[in-house]
Amino acid sequence: LDWWQADRYCEQRFAQLLFEPQDSEQGSFSKLLQSHHIRGSVWLKERDSVLHKTKRRRGHTVPVLVFRDKTDTKYVKVLSDFPALPAVTACAHLQWDTRTQEIATIFSYAVPAFINEFQLRGFVDEEGFVRFALIVHGHHSPYLPVFRADGQWHHFCVTWQQQNGTWAIYADGKRRASASGLCAVGPSAPQAIFGQGTFIIGQDQDSLGGTFRAKESFSGNITDLHIWQKVLSTEQIEKVRSCWVVEQDLVFGWSSDALEVESTVQAVTTQLLCPGPVEECRVLEVGSSGFSYASCLQTLPFICGYSKDAYWQLKRAQLESSHSLASCVNSLAVRTVIPDSVFTSDVQDMNLSGALDVLDILATVLREGEVPVLEPSDLLAVLQLLKQVSHMEIQEGDELEMLEQLGQYYMEITELILEEQNTGTWSSISQVIRGPMAVVELCDRMVSLLVPLLTPERTKITIQRRNIGLHRVTVKNMWFGYGSLQRCLSSSSPSAVSQDTAASDGGQKHLSTTVGTAVISSTLLSDYREISTSVRYRLQHLKGNFPVFSLVLLHVSPDSGGMWSTAGCSVVMSLPDSTACFCNHTTNFAILLQVYEQEQRTTKEEFTLQTLTFIGCGVSFCALIVTFILFLVVRVPKSERTTVHKNLIFALAAGEALLMFSELAKTNQVLCFMVTAFLHLFFMAAFSWMLVEGLLLWSKVVAVNMSEDRRMKFYYMTGWGLPVLIVGVTLATSFNKYVSANHCWLNVQTNVIWAFVGPVLFILAVNTFVLLRVVVVTVASARRRSKMLTPKSSLENQIGTQIWATAKPVLVLLPVLGLTWLCGVLVHLSIVWAYVFIVLNSLQ
Repeated sequence: LDWWQADRYCEQRFAQLLFEPQDSEQGSFSKLLQSHHIRGSVWLKERDSVLHKTKRRRGHTVPVLVFRDKTDTKYVKVLSDFPALPAVTACAHLQWDTRTQEIATIFSYAVPAFINEFQLRGFVDEEGFVRFALIVHGHHSPYLPVFRADGQWHHFCVTWQQQNGTWAIYADGKRRASASGLCAVGPSAPQAIFGQGTFIIGQDQDSLGGTFRAKESFSGNITDLHIWQKVLSTEQIEKVRSCWVVEQDLVFGWSSDALEVESTVQAVTTQLLCPGPVEECRVLEVGSSGFSYASCLQTLPFICGYSKDAYWQLKRAQLESSHSLASCVNSLAVRTVIPDSVFTSDVQDMNLSGALDVLDILATVLREGEVPVLEPSDLLAVLQLLKQVSHMEIQEGDELEMLEQLGQYYMEITELILEEQNTGTWSSISQVIRGPMAVVELCDRMVSLLVPLLTPERTKITIQRRNIGLHRVTVKNMWFGYGSLQRCLSSSSPSAVSQDTAASDGGQKHLSTTVGTAVISSTLLSDYREISTSVRYRLQHLKGNFPVFSLVLLHVSPDSGGMWSTAGCSVVMSLPDSTACFCNHTTNFAILLQVYEQEQRTTKEEFTLQTLTFIGCGVSFCALIVTFILFLVVRVPKSERTTVHKNLIFALAAGEALLMFSELAKTNQVLCFMVTAFLHLFFMAAFSWMLVEGLLLWSKVVAVNMSEDRRMKFYYMTGWGLPVLIVGVTLATSFNKYVSANHCWLNVQTNVIWAFVGPVLFILAVNTFVLLRVVVVTVASARRRSKMLTPKSSLENQIGTQIWATAKPVLVLLPVLGLTWLCGVLVHLSIVWAYVFIVLNSLQ
């Protein structure tokens, strides 16, 4: 099967497409493949994060125009009023007839003033490529190759704008040709493509709307033509290629009702498989045991993998089953709806009416209590059916009333399988389906199918059940009742909720855990696609006055159930009856009411880090004060360099002194705010003076035409003026979200932190460039000096001199220019980097 079919095949059987085997598994895996006589490539699933959505291709059913052979009679007229077009984009899917090499006109747009106002022509060259040329106002672009003449479907877009006459041709998502000057604005050129013209598909108009010639006609198939009165971006063109219509500035959208089709042109319906977000999927090369990528559309062998525990639970469920639910449903349906075994079931694609019938019967059986308690095999069969429906493709022309009814039945069935009497059943298949959170994922998929129900008149759908509800405006929201999931979570395997174990991100250790709110599943959609954004929620508590320590996300995958993690969300405000929380991406989450001990870092690690910071900053502070006093007492001759050094010393000393005692200010909100502002100012000033150190070095290495007096004014403006400006603007724009909740420092959960990190990264980039320039000059100088003083020295001595000439400026300048701070980027990777960072920068 192709990758998507293979992945779905495994998922329907409660397995997973095989992951990349580890090194230790390679041998047994190769033997397994050889025993089944499998050669070549085998599909694999990459070891992604659990948040990764399954790759899916979108089937797109469209009317196709068939132009069989080149004639002077076949044409299709677009019944649309065209405005004047200062810019234009036309896109379509095309299948080229490879039997002829003559020029063919894909479309022509004519107005009384210009017959060849806007036109696209093409032909097959001797090397087997289709070449396109664009015509605007009678001006002709060159014929350029765009795609192979292979008889396959190809997607193309052509764009033109009057400004500079810029044009481009795209094929299969890639720009194949572009230039400017195609009938650009000038004294003799019109301002735009004229409006109110005649648009003909498949023929070149030699007079307005007619006089066709067979040798210039199009032969092949065309569909999905759309025209916009603007130039689409590359991202928008990729979107259109994936069968998503960009509505803004659309002049003509593909529709049979908007076409006048000549009687000999065939109009048929076909399903295009539009490219998904990823077109290359992971494969294992069986002979070499190496990994590579192949087109996801290829049909390759694949293997579904089960964990042993899950496999034996499935087997046991099958063996112990009385098939009571299956027999009830199948007898009512008068056909096999629920198969005897999840292993052997032949999973068919469903259409809307078929799915509606099946869910109607299943809901009736469950509602009327003909099977009072579901057996494990019954529950698995229901989940398999729900998966099947959620994978369904909604076709154009499907009745929307049926679709809404399907949603009602789907929610009713999910409610019924979450009833209290089925708690033990969920527990008995805990290895196959890790808890009822699988239902959350299935409902989430189902909601996406209901998108066609939303119109400008009907902006909201609500389907309400007792345990489950969904409610979608622009945000796709679902809530799951307090009790239904808690019952099943507490009875299913402990991994469903991490009790007495550290969460996956190492963030918390939960000593006791309770679901304290409805579980919310939320996704934000734009143009039917998921987008990532920040969201604020307020969740009502179930009952009682619980202390809420943190918000915990549940990352869900359909069969693994999910895992709890604090990554991505934080508590903004906790009140006795509700909790307000801020999430930097949308996902599935609930508030867990926990009594936990912090285990992000061990107490020993935290103590070590604090000790190193205090010792390093203390030693640095003393050294900086002594140096500053020496500059004053010893009367070091006044110069640019000493002035810059003194300012840098003062800013660093002030920052480090505040840092050492900032923890004491945490309890006082006003004091903490002031400490944060001054820390921001002094550390920003320290970095600004490090930038000045770099600029000063640059002026010594590269001649700068500026007097010393003017230079010093510029240095002071950079060293103190810039920090004051940055801190002032930050306070003015972000006064209420300036300070972090846990430390007297900038808030990392809002963009305020970038008021420090952004300028610092810029300064470090500039100083890195300065360091490289200084090293180059120093090495060159050392080489010249070496030749002058010791012209006959050995090669080893020369290399030693060169190495020292490189190492000395690097060692001296790394701390002066602040470049040791760069290792701060690596702190999140390991505690070791945290130690390195603190040692280097507290002793700067």
